[in-house]
Amino acid sequence: MNYPVWYLPGMGGSLLIAIIAIIHVVVAHFAVGGGLFLVLTEHRAYRTGSNALLDYVKSHTWFFLLLTMVMGGVTGVGIWFIISLAHPAATSFLIHQFVFAWAIEWVFFIAEIVALLIYHYRFGKMSRRDHLIMGWLYFIFAWLSLFVINGILAFMLTPGKWLETGSFWHAFFNPGFLPTLIFRTAISAIIAGVFGLITALFRKDEALRQVILKWCAGWMYIPLALLAASAIWYTFAIDPQALANILHHNPESSLFRKIVINSSVILFGLGLFTLVRYPRKLQGITVTFLVVITFVWMGGFEYLREIARKPYVIYETLYSNGIKPNEMEEINSSGFLNAARWSSIKEVSDDNFLEAGSEIFRLQCLNCHTEDNYNGVKNKIELMTERGIEAQLTGMGRINSYMPPFAGTETEKKALAAWLYRELLGNEPEVIHQPEIPVLSHTRPSFDNSKDEYVLLLWNDIGMKCISDNDKILAFLPPANTLNAQLVKRAPIPEIIKEGYNLKWETEEQHLNPQNHTDFWEYDSIIYGKNLPLATGLTGSKLSGEMKSVNGIWIADRIPLMPYRDDGTYNPYPLITVTASDPDGFVVATTSAVAPVSTEMGCRNCHGGEWSWNGVSGLSDITAQNILVVHDKYSGTSLADEAAEGKPRLCQECHSDPVVGRAGKPGILSFSASIHGFHANYLTGMYQESCNLCHPSDPASATNCMRGRHAGFLDCTSCHGTLEDHALALLKGQTHLEKADRLAASLQPVSVATMEEINPRTPWLMEPDCRGCHTNFNIAVDGFEGSAYNKWVPGASALYRMRTDNQGMMCAACHGSPHAIYGAYNSYDPMRDNIQPLQYQGLAGTIGTHESCSVCHTTDMNTSGHHRNQINRLYEAVLQYE
Repeated sequence: MNYPVWYLPGMGGSLLIAIIAIIHVVVAHFAVGGGLFLVLTEHRAYRTGSNALLDYVKSHTWFFLLLTMVMGGVTGVGIWFIISLAHPAATSFLIHQFVFAWAIEWVFFIAEIVALLIYHYRFGKMSRRDHLIMGWLYFIFAWLSLFVINGILAFMLTPGKWLETGSFWHAFFNPGFLPTLIFRTAISAIIAGVFGLITALFRKDEALRQVILKWCAGWMYIPLALLAASAIWYTFAIDPQALANILHHNPESSLFRKIVINSSVILFGLGLFTLVRYPRKLQGITVTFLVVITFVWMGGFEYLREIARKPYVIYETLYSNGIKPNEMEEINSSGFLNAARWSSIKEVSDDNFLEAGSEIFRLQCLNCHTEDNYNGVKNKIELMTERGIEAQLTGMGRINSYMPPFAGTETEKKALAAWLYRELLGNEPEVIHQPEIPVLSHTRPSFDNSKDEYVLLLWNDIGMKCISDNDKILAFLPPANTLNAQLVKRAPIPEIIKEGYNLKWETEEQHLNPQNHTDFWEYDSIIYGKNLPLATGLTGSKLSGEMKSVNGIWIADRIPLMPYRDDGTYNPYPLITVTASDPDGFVVATTSAVAPVSTEMGCRNCHGGEWSWNGVSGLSDITAQNILVVHDKYSGTSLADEAAEGKPRLCQECHSDPVVGRAGKPGILSFSASIHGFHANYLTGMYQESCNLCHPSDPASATNCMRGRHAGFLDCTSCHGTLEDHALALLKGQTHLEKADRLAASLQPVSVATMEEINPRTPWLMEPDCRGCHTNFNIAVDGFEGSAYNKWVPGASALYRMRTDNQGMMCAACHGSPHAIYGAYNSYDPMRDNIQPLQYQGLAGTIGTHESCSVCHTTDMNTSGHHRNQINRLYEAVLQYE
C-alpha cells in the first residue's frame, strides 16, 4: 500500500520468489551441512590413512566452493532483490526489526567466505591440524549464519511474545526458533549427504566409490530421527490456526502435503539403493534423481510454511498485501485508495468506477496473484456473478483465514467486484428485469351464516414451500406441499369433527412437470426414490386425493405441486379446494386455500447461471453445477463429478434436517446451520437484503412470499434476526462440532449485544414465538418489542404451525398460515390468501375478529374461550371487502 507495485502480469512476484528461494534454500543448507561433511570426511581419511578418500575431499571442496559461493551468492542477492520488489513492506520491516542480527550475520558470512577460501586453496599446503581447524571454523561460521537467519525466518511464522513486548530478544528467540534450528540443521546434514553422492560418482575406483556412497547414505539417514522429532515439535510451536491451514482449510495445501510426503518416500527409499553395488550408469541416474527430488522436497516444505503463514507475510503483523492488521479499521472507514500513497485515484466515483477497481486490484491483489496466469484470479471467479464476487470479497479472511480481509469501503469493494466481473471476465453488467406478475382470480365458495351447519378451515402449514427443482444435479428441498384442515360443526359449543367424515382435495390446473425436471409427483427420481410416498392421484394436470385425520387434524401431506403453468407463466400460489362430506356422503362444507410453492431460490445471484423457467424462477444446470464445484473445493468432496456421472446427491444425506426427516452423518453440521453459517460470513451487514438474495422474500421478486398482515411493518429479520443472528443461533446449537465454532468465529450478533445472549436453537423445531411480541395476546401493546428473535418456542409441539388453543383449535386455523397471516395481500390476486375470512365473515382478518364469533358459535359469546384476552383485545386492523 505504501510502495509502488511491481507489475508482472504473466508470472507474478511470488512465483519468482519461490523459484529463486527454493534454489537458494537448498544451496544454503548444503553450505552448512556440507561444511561439516568436509571436515568429518577429512578426519576419516586421516584416521584410515586413505589418500584416495582425501583426494575425494579435495575435489569435493572445489565443487562445494563453486556451488555454495557462486550459486549461493547469486541466488542470495537475487532473494534480496526479488523480495524488495515483490514485498517491500515486509522486507523493510524485517530489516528494521533485525538490523543488528543482519549485521552479525554478514560478519559470519564474511568469515565463512574467508575460511572456505583458505580451506580450499591451502588444501595439502597446511598442516593437518591447521587445515582441520580451518574446516571447523568454516562450519561454525556457516552454522552461526543459519542460527541468525533461522531466528528471523522463524519469527515470520511464530512471533510469540514479541507481539506484546516488541522486544528484539522475544522476536529472535521466538517459539519456533529452537525446533526449526534443529530441523534445519538436520536438513543440512541430509542435503550434504545427497550432494556428496554427486562427486562420489566421478571416482573411478569402484571400491572407493562404494565406500563414499555408503558414507553419504549415513549422512542421509542418521539425522532422520532428529528431523522427525523437531518437525513434530514445530507443529506444537506454531499457532493452531496456522496448522489448520496446512492440514485442513487451504485447498492448495493438499498438493504440497502430497509433494512432501511422496518426495520423502522417494528420497529416503531411493537412497537405500546407494548401499547396493550396481552399474555406475544406473548409480548416476539414481543420484541425479535424488538431487532433483531434494529440490522438490525442500520446495514442498517451504510452500507449506508459506501456506501456514497466510494470510500474513509476517504472522499477525503484516498481511500479504502489505497492510498491517491495526490499519484495517481506519482504511475501512476512510478508504483504501485515500490511504494508498501510489494511487492516482483517491476516491471512487461514477466516472472512475472501473478504473478505481483496477487500481485496487493492482495495489491489493498483485502481491500474490496475477490476472490469469500463476495463481491467477480469473479462474477463481469465473463461476461467480458480480454480486458473488462482492460476496467473496466480503468473506475473505473469515472462514478461510488464509486470505487477508478486503481493505476498503463498501463502494471500493463494489468497484473491485465490478472490474473483476466486467473487465477481467469480460461480462456485461447484469440487468435486473422485473418479472411479469400474471393477474389471477378465484371463486370464493359460498357460506350462509343463517343455515350452514359446518365451517371448514384450511391452511398451508408453513406459508411458503420452497423447492430446489434440479434433482438431476443436486437436491435439498423436495416438492412436498402440506395442507391442514379442521372441520367444525356449528353450535353454541361447536364440535371439532376429528373422524368419520370424508375430506377430498383437488388442485386447480397447474403445470406439474416442467421440461427437464423429474416426475416429482411420482417421487421416482434418482435422489428421492420412494422416501416420501404420496397418497395422491394424477388427473390430467391436477392432483387430487383424500385428507387423513392425524391426531384430530385433517392432513393432505406432501403434495408435489410446482409453480409452473401450461401457458409458461409462473404461479407460486395455486389453489386447493377441499370438500367435506358427512358419513352419508352429503357435502357439508367446501373451501379453498393457497398451496404456496416457489422455485425462486436465489442461488444464481452469486453462483451464476440463469433462471431455468422463462427467466423467472428455477435452479438451472449451470447454477447447480457451480454450487457443487464450490462445495468440492472447500469440503474436499467430489459431488460435481458424481452428478456428471448421473449420481446426484441429496444434501441431507450428510447434513441432518428435520424438514426432510434425515439424521445426516455424525460430526457434520445440520443443513440449516451449514448453509446459513457459511453464507453469513459472505453476506454480513446486509440485513433484509441478505434474506432476499436467497429466499423469495423480496417484494419485487416473482414470489414475494412475505404477504401476511405483518409485511407492512416487519421483515424477515424481525422474527428470525439478521443472517448473522440467525446463523449464530443455529451454530450455537451445535457447538460440540469444531466446524460450528469455525463458522461462528468471525460473526458478530446484531440483534443482541453478545454471543452469550443468543439462545441456541434446532432448525424447524425451535422457531420464534409469537408471544415474543404479543406477550399478552395483544396486538401492539403490553410488552410488544417489535422482534421475536431469540425467543424460541421450546419444541415442536409449541410451534405456531403445531399449536392448538384452549379448545383444540389450531392457531393457524383462525389466524392463517405463517408468512400469510390473515389480513394478507397477494400481488397475484389481492385476496387470494384471505379466502376463508372473507367467505365466513366478510372481513379479511382473523377468523372471529370484530365480534365475528358467530362463524362457529350460534349464540353470542362474551368470554375469551380460545386464549387469554381474546374478547377484550383491541380490534385488529383488517382489509375490508374486495
